[in-house]
Amino acid sequence: MAGFQSPPIRRILTVLSVLFVLSLSTAVSAFNVSTLRFDEAYTPLFGHHNGNLIRSSDDKSVRLVLDRYTGSGFASSDLYQHGLFSASIKLPSDYTAGVVVAFYTSNGDVFRDTHDELDFEFLGNVHGKPWRIQTNVYGNGSTSRGREERYLLWFDPTKEFHRYSILWTETHIIFYIDEVPIREVVRSDAMGGDYPSKPMAVYATLWDGSTWATSGGRYPVNYKYSPFVSEFSDLVLRGCRKDPIQQSPSAAAGDGCAASDAELAEAEYATITPERRQAMLKFRHKYMTYSYCYDARRYPVPFPECDVIPSERVRFRDTGNSNIVGIRHRRHVKRGRRVPAVGMGSNSQAAI
Repeated sequence: MAGFQSPPIRRILTVLSVLFVLSLSTAVSAFNVSTLRFDEAYTPLFGHHNGNLIRSSDDKSVRLVLDRYTGSGFASSDLYQHGLFSASIKLPSDYTAGVVVAFYTSNGDVFRDTHDELDFEFLGNVHGKPWRIQTNVYGNGSTSRGREERYLLWFDPTKEFHRYSILWTETHIIFYIDEVPIREVVRSDAMGGDYPSKPMAVYATLWDGSTWATSGGRYPVNYKYSPFVSEFSDLVLRGCRKDPIQQSPSAAAGDGCAASDAELAEAEYATITPERRQAMLKFRHKYMTYSYCYDARRYPVPFPECDVIPSERVRFRDTGNSNIVGIRHRRHVKRGRRVPAVGMGSNSQAAI
């Protein structure tokens, strides 16, 4: 694909990709999960009135479009208290600076000041630079204590679909790419309310992040290359549906979800096996480019869940940035909202 990566970077990533994939060949296997049609679990969020949300004839995949007029997005029809949320995604190609694709969970339209959020954010780039991926964890409105990590990928995410999954349980969170765990957050008493605890909806959006997404806003979206198109398929929602409004204030967040939580805990993807943990460590060693745990300037005292590994620590500067493939990142940027504020319906089941 012309202009995606310069030859030196492309050759380096190709070699790393081959070695990495070979090292994982016996470590991972596909999850046994059932996929859904769009109308079984999702509803359009924005952009559909402009024709920027395009559903396939069998309703099993969706195209999101960003042009100079609007982006697009969709959201789950229900909120969930824990679950596995997954989709196969193909990202826009060509020049994508300033473009943001997001697959995430949030309850910001219900709990505006104390919202929870788990993110996959895909950050576009200029010619010759690869897409970057960012994960975030926010609990109880802890946006001032962002737990961001950024990574490169061992493949070109614009050429074919790859699966991205978020597992959220009462005890831990795991981010997966193609069944490879890339990040785990284990709940602890020290985290307190920073661990997501309230029901969340699932979102997928494509939008203009010109003010921050690429080199801190240095490279805005260039609409000469529009429309930008991202495709979503193999949609998975497995969890306990929950209505946060009808739930009584005194009720525990997990009430009514015990059976679902138990089933979730027994699923193969709820546990990181020794083989998968080794794969996760290899990924993080080769492809993680920023970690809040090593950002001493922003957080002089590491967060309680940070497991600072000495051999890993030496790869990071005190800004939390590494030197992987020459990609540099800003320490911290303040992000705008992904979508316009949207109110909840009377049944309060969908963040749409």
